Amino acid sequence: MDVKQRISNIYTTLRPAEKSVASFIHEHYDDIGNLTVAQLAEAAEVSQPTVIRFARKLGFNGYREMRYVLNHPMEDPQAFEPLEGYDLHPWDGIDDVPAKAVTGAKAMLDEMMQSLSVKEFHKAVSMIARARIVDIYSVEDSVTPAEDLLTKLTYLGLQCRMHTDVYLQQISAGHLTDADVAVAFSYSGSSEDTVKALRLARNQGAGTVAITNSTGTPIVNWADVCLHAGHGERTIYGNAIFSRISHIAIVDMLYMGVILSDYTHYSAALDDSGRYIRDKVFHG
Repeated sequence: MDVKQRISNIYTTLRPAEKSVASFIHEHYDDIGNLTVAQLAEAAEVSQPTVIRFARKLGFNGYREMRYVLNHPMEDPQAFEPLEGYDLHPWDGIDDVPAKAVTGAKAMLDEMMQSLSVKEFHKAVSMIARARIVDIYSVEDSVTPAEDLLTKLTYLGLQCRMHTDVYLQQISAGHLTDADVAVAFSYSGSSEDTVKALRLARNQGAGTVAITNSTGTPIVNWADVCLHAGHGERTIYGNAIFSRISHIAIVDMLYMGVILSDYTHYSAALDDSGRYIRDKVFHG
């Protein structure tokens, strides 16, 4: 339905000032897409809030969306949603991006706090702190939080390993014992190579921890402990490319939890780690 048809459907419900906007658009339809909200308001002799209110009455989120549709009459702006959850549209301006990114990140963190089980978190901390070896599995975007966990636990003096090659992940998992722990990151809970590595680690007797955003997915079947960073059905493409936000927050939680499990020991280990790399500081 084009903008003219939308106006026709609601014209009788419009206020006098809004009807002035409607009339101006009808008379200058081919030129409206080139006008800013301020220019249209001035031309129609109404206020800018009136123009914005008018656009919303037509079913748009605001004037910018209406203007985009006027300039792209054959395009469905809702058909392309690669940033699921971030509410990014083709009519948005670059100035909107910082606020949208922060809002999306906050929403993911809020969802994580609602989904995360404190009981499962306690179990994961205990398992990692006492493990002989912590083996870490991930693919694609999940490599980011996985590497962060590797770094943080290594600073604490724990014996950790992580391979980005999926063959080596399988081999590494196959050499674990019941004294070890495997940690797997998978946003969807269905990443084939990650699930296979965790399953093999479980079959070798190792304790297993899954960090995921999904319930009822394959990875859950092979995890002794599940740390859910979200809920509901997920796809690999979409929000998954931003999953590092909530998953890195969980990594920070595990790091702090392990430190608190033996504060004296781990604070000393951190001091030692800092001393080992002190000569790497650039002094100019």
